[in-house]
Amino acid sequence: MLKQQYKKWLFLSCLAAGSLSASESVGVVNFATCVADSKVGQEEQANFENIKKQLGAHLEQTEKELTTLASKLNDPDYMDGLSPEAETALKEKIQGLNEELSRYQNQYYQVLNQANMKVVQLLSSKVNAASEVVAKEKKLELVVHKDVCFFYATSLDITPAVIATMDKIYEKEKKDAEKVQ
Repeated sequence: MLKQQYKKWLFLSCLAAGSLSASESVGVVNFATCVADSKVGQEEQANFENIKKQLGAHLEQTEKELTTLASKLNDPDYMDGLSPEAETALKEKIQGLNEELSRYQNQYYQVLNQANMKVVQLLSSKVNAASEVVAKEKKLELVVHKDVCFFYATSLDITPAVIATMDKIYEKEKKDAEKVQ
């Protein structure tokens, strides 16, 4: 990792020293904007939100059930009407729901983390492919992520062109998928 960062700094230092003409051979891409504004990024974000909602609904249901049972446990009038066996059963049910809720929460975060990693990998590959197409069209020698720059002139920003290319590729892939069905 450190070696990779060193190479980036070395390259950028060479760039700054004038070994490459930045205005003619470098483009800058804002990955976050590509994710937010491209059709594929919006679709993947919507899919991620759907997964989040589906998993969250089960969590909420379990939390609601646990809250209801806990309120009964804290209601002296309700507890006075229970037999010792029923009280023990209620406490065991609450303990079981707490454990179940904890498992669901762990699974929820694991699944969301995995889904998020998958989305980032997919979108990274889409941005890379579109950046390559734009770089060839504009005869750029290098395309960098906005976050590796302390400063760059807005004239170097190729994000809109990358998004447009991503959208074209997305539409083509969508049409091809529809033909297969």
